[in-house]
Amino acid sequence: MPLLLTVKKMAKSTYYYHMSQSGKDKYAAEKARISDVFRQSGETYGYRRVTLQLKEDGYEINHKTVARLMREMGLKTKMKRRGYRSYKGEVGKVADNVIARNFMASRPLEKMATDITQINIGEKKLYMSALIDMHNGEVDGYTLSRHPDLELVISMMRNFIRENEIAQPMILHSDQGWHYQHPNFCKILKDNNITQSMFRKGNCYDNAMMESFFGTMKSELLYTHKFRNEYEFANALSEYVNYYNEKRIKLRLRTSPVNYRNKLINKQSNF
Repeated sequence: MPLLLTVKKMAKSTYYYHMSQSGKDKYAAEKARISDVFRQSGETYGYRRVTLQLKEDGYEINHKTVARLMREMGLKTKMKRRGYRSYKGEVGKVADNVIARNFMASRPLEKMATDITQINIGEKKLYMSALIDMHNGEVDGYTLSRHPDLELVISMMRNFIRENEIAQPMILHSDQGWHYQHPNFCKILKDNNITQSMFRKGNCYDNAMMESFFGTMKSELLYTHKFRNEYEFANALSEYVNYYNEKRIKLRLRTSPVNYRNKLINKQSNF
């Protein structure tokens, strides 16, 4: 079959569609949709997310069957991770670990997580600071810079505060990086009634949501594309964050972060 597709220059989804029409493969229609979903995700969806998308499309199929069909079709994702650590000892105020691995939040903007990661584009290094809402995993803000300086995190927080109405108490969770201990950063949080939470050095699982986002972003964007320069990556990152928030299915939510948030808002407005 792969040889036939190469010779005919035929897309997999087209091949499986015609197979379903001819009645030669009882899963041909499902395979066609699986191929489309996998391709549209940038070849990053595993069988669980593909299954959720198929069920949203009305297909009656379980995850075991999807996993088997994806193996037969040779659809595999590539995973790779790399991190950055900003810890330089106690250079300012170290906050208590208020979150204590309780990542569940009952509403948006109740608990936020933040971190910095290094991104290599050829020989150039970029640094990304991001904010994740623990309620739905939505990326609520990020900044990108050539330098991991204080302005990287301060500009991110100022933009976030300007664009969001923080009407109720909020907790911001981070590592003990020097940026988050800095008096200027701490003052911004205090002035906006944001409680600071820091996990202990070496406990990466205490900020699992940030680790997960950065790992996913690198696996699905950074390591699967060849970027000619930082500007090309910055444009692609903006598109990816929109996709991550609005389209990409999050397994624990069974839908995208924005869709999950909107469903909550609609549910509350009906009461």
